[in-house]
Amino acid sequence: MKVYGDTKSGNCYKVQLICSLLNIEHDWIDLDILAGDTRTDEFLNKNPNGKIPLLEIHPGEFLSESNAIINYLANGTELYPGERLAQARVQQWQFFEQYSHEPFIAVARFINMYLGLPEEKTEEYASKQAGGHKALRVMEAQLGKMPYITGDNLTTADISLYAYTHVAHEGGFELDDYPAIRAWLDHVASQPNFKAMP
Repeated sequence: MKVYGDTKSGNCYKVQLICSLLNIEHDWIDLDILAGDTRTDEFLNKNPNGKIPLLEIHPGEFLSESNAIINYLANGTELYPGERLAQARVQQWQFFEQYSHEPFIAVARFINMYLGLPEEKTEEYASKQAGGHKALRVMEAQLGKMPYITGDNLTTADISLYAYTHVAHEGGFELDDYPAIRAWLDHVASQPNFKAMP
């Protein structure tokens, strides 16, 4: 398999991390989104949406969207439960990640780390802080009751949320007031075969 991605992207890191945890062999094809690598005709033929990560399962067979990719890769393992409600709970938190977490924390990080917090983006950057902290408070409440986001075991829901939460400070979100999140970050990072973001 091939994975097309950017090593600085949290969404791409999800795929790197799941591959490491599950010892999945793959070729990593590094793309630079700021250089326009995802807007070339060659890449758009693979993913018309022009986004990464992108998994090439075998020649000509592609899967996009980070959470879909990690659930596909983890299917049949302990990281993606087979029971129907348990799967739905994983997906519930992955939708939370995409709609209530990533649009604030990841976007603030992008403005700061990728763009260098230019003056014309400072207002947008500031506007992301309240939504990001709201998401972190939801996570803190959940992780105050259980060690992982859906219960006693690590799942792909944790991988989805770990990717941008562990670098939330790069978007201006300090985690000093979130002890349960900090403990959870340590739990995830202590997993066998854990791979840190490059």
